[in-house]
Amino acid sequence: MRTVILKAGATLLTVATTVMSAMYVTSHLKNPAAPLQPTVLSVSGAATVSAPGGTLTLGPSVQPSTVQPLTSTYAS
Repeated sequence: MRTVILKAGATLLTVATTVMSAMYVTSHLKNPAAPLQPTVLSVSGAATVSAPGGTLTLGPSVQPSTVQPLTSTYAS
């Protein structure tokens, strides 16, 4: 008799968790106007932070290149 109660309790907990998760997901819809990748720094400028130990300058790390684009990732 105890195993039946344990199985019923586990099943009830699983169903309740599934229902509550589905309710949470449907109530928190994504924002369709949100950007895919938020901008961190502008291309034209860099941010400088001064601290007692020195200075840190942050700027765009991706630079344009003249190398041909990669067209295949196959390697033998």
